[in-house]
Amino acid sequence: MNGKKVLLGITGGIAAYKSAELCRLLIKSGADVRVVMSAGAKAFMQPLTFQALTGHEVRDSLLDERAESGMGHIELARWADIIVVAPATANFIAHLAHGFAEDLLTTLCLATPAPIAVAPAMNQQMWSKKITQKNVQALADISDCQPVLVWGPDEGSQACGDVGPGRMLEPADIFARIKALFSADAMDASGKSEALPLAGKRVLITAGPTRESLDPVRYISNHSSGKMGFAIAAEAVSMGAAVTLVSGPVSLPTPSGVTRVDVSSAQQMYEAVLANVPGMDVFVASAAVADYRPEQIASQKIKKSNEGMVIHLIRNPDIVATVAGLTKRPFTVGFAAETNDVLSYAKGKLQKKGLDLIIANDVSRSDIGFNSDHNDVTAIWSDGEQSLGMANKSVVAQRILRIITEHLSKLSSPVAAGENLNNKGYSESDDE
Repeated sequence: MNGKKVLLGITGGIAAYKSAELCRLLIKSGADVRVVMSAGAKAFMQPLTFQALTGHEVRDSLLDERAESGMGHIELARWADIIVVAPATANFIAHLAHGFAEDLLTTLCLATPAPIAVAPAMNQQMWSKKITQKNVQALADISDCQPVLVWGPDEGSQACGDVGPGRMLEPADIFARIKALFSADAMDASGKSEALPLAGKRVLITAGPTRESLDPVRYISNHSSGKMGFAIAAEAVSMGAAVTLVSGPVSLPTPSGVTRVDVSSAQQMYEAVLANVPGMDVFVASAAVADYRPEQIASQKIKKSNEGMVIHLIRNPDIVATVAGLTKRPFTVGFAAETNDVLSYAKGKLQKKGLDLIIANDVSRSDIGFNSDHNDVTAIWSDGEQSLGMANKSVVAQRILRIITEHLSKLSSPVAAGENLNNKGYSESDDE
């Protein structure tokens, strides 16, 4: 970080006190830090604190006559190697997402050619609102060069007394992500990044349901919302990975920084996965892929004519088992969505499909799994297992990815040659 120019933006939230520690970590690493505070931020922290830490005057006004005599805000926007806004309130995210430049910080974000990262911090209800999520997604389009990076939020107790997603990431975590962005300076002798656990890794993920057409009007499908797979994709990007997401038909926005491939049927998902899997380091099959499809699809709408109707179904290809059976395969993770004997069935699938890891998921409960924002899963591998606890799916995604990175670190190569234990099409049932 020696000599790197970091512009630290601070907006009005109680998490602003953490920004002092982030500032200290950056200074200690050798970075040159300038601080810009919003009016609300100054209600929580005094500018003098950051002036003492950085040795530079804190900027807080777009209309500062001394600074603006030389177009100071433009100079500051050009000066930065990165702009990090921590904490980033819901109000700031909304203004940034819609291109407002009503204060110094939003103006700098629009005027800079540097990458921008925001660390959201807000009440869990504010974070979960659809409008906030739409604003977060809109950040992907703010720059012609690259999307705004969204780091977090974390989940836990909040100052208001609520518990849930919305806590700002810890300063050490944000610092590690900043460091990782300067990857040329964060490489060890082997060329591996020291900062983010998935930096330099390529991850392929499937998510959502598939639809198996009966005729031009009707189809067979399931209740998968895709939320678990999309959460894994978003968290994998935040951990430094290059992510490709193959999604069935869902209404979720594409996570920032993710390459998305939309499909409808299981056969289309199978073809998209095989087209994208070469060169991948990790494959996570979280999609709820239909095990069967109609043998014939009617060209016109099927009319009611009899009291009963018989549809002949045939097997769909088993995507995760096929990937696990490749000679040069990625680290392969499956999901087992079960309604009974969850761990037993998951362990059987782990062995039959030849997977490296499987996530056992009880979908009989109404409070987790399908269409819920929460999940409660168990990660299982050949010689161990770990319950990840009930949490928001973003947090569950973080925990799953941490286990994956722990396993990757034990391998001599991130892409291991896998023994073809099964390639005969077991029931897929991968889901959230």
